[in-house]
Amino acid sequence: MEERSSKRIKPTMEKEEDPPGTTHPSSSQLNLPPSLTRPTVSLETQRINRLIHSSHYHSPSKPIYSDRFIPSQSGSNFALFGLEPSPKKEDGPGSYAGMLRTVLFGPETPEKRDVVTGFSPSGNIFRYKTETQRPVNSFAPFGCDEGPSVSRSPVKSPRNILRSAYKVLDAPALQDDFYLNLVDWSAQNVLAVGLGSCVYLWNASSSKVTKLCDLGADESVCSVGWSLRGTHLAIGTSRGTIEIWDALRCRRIRRMGGHRRRVGALAWSSSVLSSGSRDKKILQRDIRSQEDHVSKLTGHRSEVCGLKWSYDNRELASGGNDNKLLVWNQHSSQPVLRYCEHTAAVKAIAWSPHLHGLLASGGGTADRCIRFWNTTTNTRLSCVDTNSQVCNLAWSKNVNELVSTHGFSQNQIIVWKYPSMSKLATLTGHTFRVLYLAVSPDGQTIVTGAGDETLRFWNVFPSPKSQSRESGIGALSFGRTTIR
Repeated sequence: MEERSSKRIKPTMEKEEDPPGTTHPSSSQLNLPPSLTRPTVSLETQRINRLIHSSHYHSPSKPIYSDRFIPSQSGSNFALFGLEPSPKKEDGPGSYAGMLRTVLFGPETPEKRDVVTGFSPSGNIFRYKTETQRPVNSFAPFGCDEGPSVSRSPVKSPRNILRSAYKVLDAPALQDDFYLNLVDWSAQNVLAVGLGSCVYLWNASSSKVTKLCDLGADESVCSVGWSLRGTHLAIGTSRGTIEIWDALRCRRIRRMGGHRRRVGALAWSSSVLSSGSRDKKILQRDIRSQEDHVSKLTGHRSEVCGLKWSYDNRELASGGNDNKLLVWNQHSSQPVLRYCEHTAAVKAIAWSPHLHGLLASGGGTADRCIRFWNTTTNTRLSCVDTNSQVCNLAWSKNVNELVSTHGFSQNQIIVWKYPSMSKLATLTGHTFRVLYLAVSPDGQTIVTGAGDETLRFWNVFPSPKSQSRESGIGALSFGRTTIR
């Protein structure tokens, strides 16, 4: 603290020199009582003049004090009170700006002169006598108790997605036909693949391959689809028939007709099986009924190549070569919603497991777009141009992401973050159109098939938090084998 004088200033008769241009008012102007003597009037007059001209007049014999006392460590005499001054911190006038850069951009930031042009670290904008040293903590934003090493929430690094397939299976005679669906993965972790006139089962846990059936030389497999429990497999044929097989016993339990041309799309909903055909019809079949089909859905004007039931089994989405996406309910024979924005065949269809009524669809070569729809409010949500034919779509059940497979012209696989639709990874390896896609029951792995007669396995989605990160299909079993 600076020591102030305790002596009072006594009035004297010595006349101090007034500033130039100062005038002395008379006693009448000051309205003073007549009892006051003339010397007293002269002294009071001087004091009043000093108050009036205090902005430019200072007495050389008096110290200048401000209206309030602000302590300054550099100007204080700590020895007078037996105190030790606190050690100086090398904060500097630019400590606040430096701390902000550290908090916002991390420890490695540009120099101050590169960030703020013309900033001078040696000068303060506001000064009062000596610079006041303040600890950096007092400047920390949001009431932090720490200095430049402010604890921040860790920034999530992007998930590392392996860009190459960890397993490849040779699949001879896998057809290069955009309108077929020849690959499906069951809840029992068994992969079904249609190769020519045969259907093969590949157990992902044991890598065992089983030949389920052979339709003969006059008939070929056009679609396969597992029941929800993964115990029964439906097979659509080139003759318009459907066969139901018991996968555990490798035995056919039923054969159903109804279509006049090939059956390229299948979708299960509990005990109801929906089939789409080149004859433009969708047939609803209850496998508990003795009839081949219980209802017929009419709405497409060309081949039906995509079918998917919603997760609550209340809505069926169908896509066709007429560029239409139709939505049906459980009891309708006519579509309840029609979407006509695609300009090419709609084979890729996927319902979101995270949001009720969210539907994604993809168009063929002339369209190349992925579109999103809200079937609850009948709203068109968004559209993304992929610059390539969209062959398949599938959502992750663990995170809000989806994967798309593509044909002309890049034959790539893309993992997307929804709803931003930012690309998380682009996977390549197939040399033909990636026409087939299935997701493993744990939701981590996908298998893709192409006209290059290979099946490739990719780890693209994270595991659910409650499960182990290890997939049951043997993610470390790199190599190439054949499925038959």
